[in-house]
Formats: sequence, structure tokens, C-alpha cells
Amino acid sequence: MKIDPASPADLSQQIAKAIRDAIISGALPVDERLPSESELAEQFNVSRPTVREALKRLAAQSLIRTQRGATGGAFVNRLKFEDAYGQQITTSTLLLSMNDVSFGTACEARYALERACAPLSAARRTPDHLATMRAEIHRQQQPGLTDEAFCASDVAFHRALVDAAHNPVLSYQLAGAVEAMQPLMNMITFGARSRERIVTLHAHIADAIADADATAADQHLAELAAYTQQLAHDVIAERNAARSRK
Repeated sequence: MKIDPASPADLSQQIAKAIRDAIISGALPVDERLPSESELAEQFNVSRPTVREALKRLAAQSLIRTQRGATGGAFVNRLKFEDAYGQQITTSTLLLSMNDVSFGTACEARYALERACAPLSAARRTPDHLATMRAEIHRQQQPGLTDEAFCASDVAFHRALVDAAHNPVLSYQLAGAVEAMQPLMNMITFGARSRERIVTLHAHIADAIADADATAADQHLAELAAYTQQLAHDVIAERNAARSRK
């Protein structure tokens, strides 16, 4: 592991990257104990505080964990897909909010990914996934349910649909699509949409997944996508018209 002292990049950042590259390449395997702070400081010819900052960066990415005691130290962590969901959701949310991504673009991406996932979900769903989807549909039908609670249930329904595919890579990739894009879409359309129509479409999707009917699941997801996009188009057009009247 080496760094370039002449590089303008922060030294702690360079050290963190060198260690991360070693982890990715397998040179530092899972559960391997890293050299001590003093040993790393000597190896990279930097101060211990600089090494400590590098280790903090790695810990923040869940790449290492620290243990106390005589046998403690910093160890290479086994990163799990579930542990990375939060980072994926945060990154997707920031990308959407900071890069002025249009509603249509976000909606197109989200439903394209989810529809690609549907055939696997139809083939692999378990009773638990179906029970979660049915429970969320029941929750969405409750009178007096707040918009915020309805939106949360909407996300939970689609999360169960995605997880039913039993593919951790897809679940990770779709974490941002469902849990970052879906709330964005809900924020724009919640006041105009028909809960009854949403619930009906959710029920059709759940029935298709229960029947292992991938074609029907895709059809109903396509209907939901079209309805969502039309709602957004109408809402945005109304807002623009209201602004022009001022």
C-alpha cells in the first residue's frame, strides 16, 4: 500500500483509498486485522492523527470495524447489502435533489427497474412477502390515514415487491429507486391522486405476484407508471398555470 506525498489530495484520503483498494483486491481479506496506528503511520510516513482520520473514513463506509481490548484493533468488515442500503438511498436522494432531475426521468427509471424485477418476484415470492404486500394494501384502505402514512405504506409495498425477487444486487440497486424516487413522486402527486385507484392497482399487482403471473404484474405496474406520470403532468401544468396568472 502506497501514497503519493506530492499529490494535492489529502493524505488521510489517500491512505483510506490505499486501504480500501487493498480490501477490494483481496490483499486485506475479511476479518483481517489491520496494522496498528503507529505501524500504519510508519508505513505511510505520516502522523498518527492522519492515520486515525483515514480509519474514520473507512469506518464511515463500513469497510472496517474497531474492537477494544488486548486482542482489539481495526479489522476488515464484511459489508452486507443491507448495510449499504442507507448509503444508496442517501446518494440517490442527493443526486435527484441536487441535479434537477425531472419527474419524468425519475419515474421512467424507477418503473423500468421495478418492472424488470417483477418476473423474478412472481417466480420467487414467499408467503411473507405476499403477507407484507397485503398488509400494506389493508393499511392503505384505512380511513383517516394521513398522507405521510399512506406514502410510507406505498414505499413499504414496493419494497416488499422488490425484495420478493430474492436478488440482493437488485434489492440494493432498487433501494434508491424505491426509497428515494418513490417519496419524491409521492410528494408531487399525493394531493391529486386517487387512493382508491392506487390501492386497486396495488391489489392487482399483489394478485399477479401471488399467481406467479409475471405478464399481469408487468401490465399493472405499467398502468401504475402511466397513472403516476399523468398525475405529475397535470399537477405541474396546474402549478405553472397558477404562476402565470400571478
